[in-house]
Amino acid sequence: MELVFATHNLGKLQEVQRLIPKNIRLLSLDDIGCNEEIPENGLTLKENALAKAQFVKDTYGKDCFADDTGLLVDALGGAPGVWSARYAGPEKDPVQNLHKLLIELKGESKRTARFKTTIALILHGETHFFSGVAEGTIVKTPMGSAGFGYDPVFQPAGESRTFAQMTLEEKNIISHRGKALEKLSRHLLEAVQTGLK
Repeated sequence: MELVFATHNLGKLQEVQRLIPKNIRLLSLDDIGCNEEIPENGLTLKENALAKAQFVKDTYGKDCFADDTGLLVDALGGAPGVWSARYAGPEKDPVQNLHKLLIELKGESKRTARFKTTIALILHGETHFFSGVAEGTIVKTPMGSAGFGYDPVFQPAGESRTFAQMTLEEKNIISHRGKALEKLSRHLLEAVQTGLK
């Protein structure tokens, strides 16, 4: 079975490849020649994930799943939320996004936050959704060099390290994306086992 993951992000692709059934060949947007900017105009993570998956299905005719992830910070009323990737501007610069977040939280004692991922899967004409949440806090100084995005400042609940200080395997066990992908993986495994080709 071939399945497109609607991403150009190599870090995300590597995370996912380790988690889905081995007999599913995962393709990225680069693999199918999709270089255009896929519109993400939804007001929720679910709407954005579905829009990306639907675009690939409609344009390239391939079964696809797409995810949208947001960092929801309590002191900022849930921001950056659905705008996490473009928090500092349309350039989607992760360094600038992280810098802006730390400036916004300067002097703030309440630093609780959560990452949420929603995955939309279009497979054999049906649409399914899977989600995962990781609770934590935003640390004052970035720590670690692994991961991507806000990982250097997100310390998951019960941990003394940030996501960026963990190995990919450690992060996948407790991360928002890991939890959502585990649900996706179980669904794909059932699809494969029931003989859907």
